[in-house]
Amino acid sequence: MELIEILEALNQTHGPSGDEGGVREKIEELARPFADEIVTDTLGNLIVHKKGAGPWMMLAAHMDSIGFIVTHIEKEGFLRVGRLGGISPKEAAYAPVRFKNGVQGVFVPEEKADFGKLKLDECFIDIGAADEAEAKTLVQVGDTCVYDGPVRVRGSRVTAPYLDDRLACAVLLCALERIKEPAYNLSLVFTVQEEVGLRGARTAAWWAEPDLGIAVDVTDVDDTPGSEKYGTTQLGKGAAVKVMDSSVICHPEVVARLEELAKAEGIPVQRDILRAGGTDAGAIHTTRCGVKTGGISIPCRYVHTPAETASLEDAQACIRLIAALAGDGKTGRFV
Repeated sequence: MELIEILEALNQTHGPSGDEGGVREKIEELARPFADEIVTDTLGNLIVHKKGAGPWMMLAAHMDSIGFIVTHIEKEGFLRVGRLGGISPKEAAYAPVRFKNGVQGVFVPEEKADFGKLKLDECFIDIGAADEAEAKTLVQVGDTCVYDGPVRVRGSRVTAPYLDDRLACAVLLCALERIKEPAYNLSLVFTVQEEVGLRGARTAAWWAEPDLGIAVDVTDVDDTPGSEKYGTTQLGKGAAVKVMDSSVICHPEVVARLEELAKAEGIPVQRDILRAGGTDAGAIHTTRCGVKTGGISIPCRYVHTPAETASLEDAQACIRLIAALAGDGKTGRFV
């Protein structure tokens, strides 16, 4: 499958933090033809093994997305919800949502609410129920929902909910298909619960005990009007080699190796410094006695909104860089 086809398939799955089963099943289906072994650990991480000569490399992309969880059903049939991960009520206002069972609704602020200071408890989800009894035939307290929207492509740009981190999952799957003779024993780990505290990566890294760790994720940009400089990257400038974010300072040898490979292979790259927010690298690098860790990032606008936007050319550059690092027997190893 092509990158965009994989992304569309993953976009249709249900996978908020703690409820990643749907996206895990789809990724396993897509990875199986290219894997030597696939296992699911206790927490729900999907670990795809590809055998190679040498030490272990862990490549991690998180399966989970931000979302909502139903906490109350009101007598009028409206739903009150809690957040799973970093959702801003203002950014979610009037977004369509869908539940695992297919029920659809819309996230709505109360009319009396001050939009400039909008709080989650001033919002509700309308699923079209006439009253509490009807609503309870459709959803239950504890059910989760996610943004509901298509993948839209305009030239080299793609817009969709949950490019964070389904686009990175698609990138890893494309790289897996490319890697014929890995210079490492590879563990491609599709992690759970990243959005609520890097939980899956922590247990997966402890289990895999890698010599080298790479987090593959989206990263914030500095190329839109009024940018507050949270990130350093720009759409269309290539794969982003992570230097640091709030969860990790990447190992300098990993940063240098990625930049050397990019230069040798003619892959466009840029440096990624993220002032706010973290990645699975934050959990990986402190595992056991420490892991040489870095990150390969996809620049993304409007992260954690229903309209995340990225460049497919940047995503392809990330695929090439991951494949070059994993090696086809020519580039060698550095750990």
